[in-house]
Amino acid sequence: MNHRVIDCLVNVHFGETPQQPKWMQAVREDYFKGPPSMYAPVELDRLLDEMDEQGVERAILMDSVAKPSVTARKFAEARPDRFSLTIGGMNLLRPMAALRELTAVVHDLPVSYAVVGPSFWGDGIYPPSDAVYYPLYTKCAELGLPLCLNTGIPGPPLPGEVQNPIHLDRVCVRFPELKLCMIHGADPWWDVAIRLLIKYRNLRLMTSAWSPKRLPESLLHYLRTRGREQIIFASDWPVLSQRRVIPEALALDLPDAVLDNYLYNNAKEFFFGERPADV
Repeated sequence: MNHRVIDCLVNVHFGETPQQPKWMQAVREDYFKGPPSMYAPVELDRLLDEMDEQGVERAILMDSVAKPSVTARKFAEARPDRFSLTIGGMNLLRPMAALRELTAVVHDLPVSYAVVGPSFWGDGIYPPSDAVYYPLYTKCAELGLPLCLNTGIPGPPLPGEVQNPIHLDRVCVRFPELKLCMIHGADPWWDVAIRLLIKYRNLRLMTSAWSPKRLPESLLHYLRTRGREQIIFASDWPVLSQRRVIPEALALDLPDAVLDNYLYNNAKEFFFGERPADV
């Protein structure tokens, strides 16, 4: 059976930086054992060829308000039928200018969600329950824009405690209107993440940067049972290629309907659903 796929996190901006910072090199060399080409410039046709080969109908490309990706925006403009954007790079310590820019980008470009990595800014000292995030939560809820936050210990040598998913417990209580998604799995706190998914219907989990064959059985069991609408596929290409992770996903012991939800339907509903008419 053929399955349609939405890849909810693809990086085409790496090659725009002549020299990656040391922590990015560490991710490639020590964590993912990736080749030097992992951070090379990306050609549109090359990416589309891999997407077509693996049945990927749409991909969401990483972008930033602080450092806009020329490549991501060029791809989205050239093929709006295949690409949209996720926007990060918000300065939450000086939020007003960043949120004005986020609002403008959402109005002008095909943005599917906003993204923040708690370990990756502010010296990794602000958990998502901190009030410094509240302006962003309020703006995303107002726009009807899903927000993704990194959870789990990060691959780079950065502080990881702020990415414990338990910090989202208070967020979901205080912002029930916010469409919130944990990304990059939740290792080693998978059971905490699953418990939160059971508790909050506005919460999702994306398996970006995780090889499907390495996903814990507890998550796969939840996906087969109570979590059929809450687990979302992504590759984090080129960190993990679509040629690797999609065949691995297809090989999982999942019923066809569950696999369709994981690879396509859940992303379509969560990231491409209707937003408020006045946005």
